[in-house]
Amino acid sequence: MLKEIFQRIGKYGVEPDWPVDISELQRIIKYKFNNSELLIQAVKHRSFLSISEEQAHYSNERMEFLGDAVLDLIVTEYLYTQYPADPEGSLSKKKSVLVSRPVLAKITDELSLGKFLLMNKGEEKTGGRERQSNLANLFESILGAIYLDGNYTKAKNFVHRFLLANKDRVLNQNIYFNYKSDLLEYSQGKGWGYPVYEVVDASGPDHHKKFVVIVRVNNETAGKGIGNSKKTAEQMAAKNALQKLEVH
Repeated sequence: MLKEIFQRIGKYGVEPDWPVDISELQRIIKYKFNNSELLIQAVKHRSFLSISEEQAHYSNERMEFLGDAVLDLIVTEYLYTQYPADPEGSLSKKKSVLVSRPVLAKITDELSLGKFLLMNKGEEKTGGRERQSNLANLFESILGAIYLDGNYTKAKNFVHRFLLANKDRVLNQNIYFNYKSDLLEYSQGKGWGYPVYEVVDASGPDHHKKFVVIVRVNNETAGKGIGNSKKTAEQMAAKNALQKLEVH
């Protein structure tokens, strides 16, 4: 079915067979698909549907949803086995880092997989191929496609090769840690309740905004953070607050 669709959209300058070099893509991810249509769907950003005239469920979002669940299981199983003496809290922190958007996006970027994303010109012009969310979602959608095409073992091999083989490097880089979670735990332990985050400034175009966030702990400003998303700015604010409170 997908081949027929892509033959129909040849007028857009797309190759009449497959719209991406699936041979190169499979070489990079070190997995050869039995059903190439699954791989094509895995790289199809929803913006591309305006070109292919397909329904919403033909984008990669459903595969990303599946891949997210498969990734959680693989990483959880791995950590449970590798760290038999770690309490649940420690395992949860490690998992949250390993499956986080920045980590998955960095791996996808290092593999240069963004160039395979199918998207419309509008998404591409606004930095869609480099956007962190798109890259992280791509990692998960490819994983979901491998799971559907092969099996759990094939999916696990993919995750071990590109993510878990580098777990020490990832876990040792503080930029990936969930400082908000640590600050919340510290604040509640002191009886101060929830930290309060506030965006005090947002500047720049929509595709390249800069956010400034402050965090209040126990009704006092404890830290300020800057980032290209609210989440990143909040993490930086929490990190600075923890340093001010001499926790980290």
